[in-house]
Parts: sequence; structure tokens; C-alpha cells
Amino acid sequence: MDGFEATAAVRRLPRERGGTVPIVALTASAGPAEAAKCIEAGMNAYLTKPLTLEALTSTLAHWLPAASSG
Repeated sequence: MDGFEATAAVRRLPRERGGTVPIVALTASAGPAEAAKCIEAGMNAYLTKPLTLEALTSTLAHWLPAASSG
């Protein structure tokens, strides 16, 4: 199972079972066609290798809910 197949399987899940969980691709393919393919497959974001800490933290901060301080 590749990332596209895994994304399709997750997206078929009901919402309460994780069907809306953010999915971020990490690939060595940096072209715009690959990015479009990832987004069309249902992934929320796309990161390329070599991965920088800044790109990772920025993407995670955008897609993951903030921890509650309560």
C-alpha cells in the first residue's frame, strides 16, 4: 500500500473513526505535478525532502489542533 492508497483508505472512514484526520505527504518528488497528485488524492499538505525543521513545524502547527491549556 502506498501513500495514495493509504490516503484513500483513511478518507473512506467515517468522521468519528478518523476519516478527517490531516494527511501530510513527505516525498522526494518536488514537482508541481506530484503536489497536485497528492492534493487530488485527498492529502491536506505536501512536504519535500530534504525536510527542514521549519517546514515540518509550520505544517504541523497549521494542521494539528492546539493543545488545550485548561
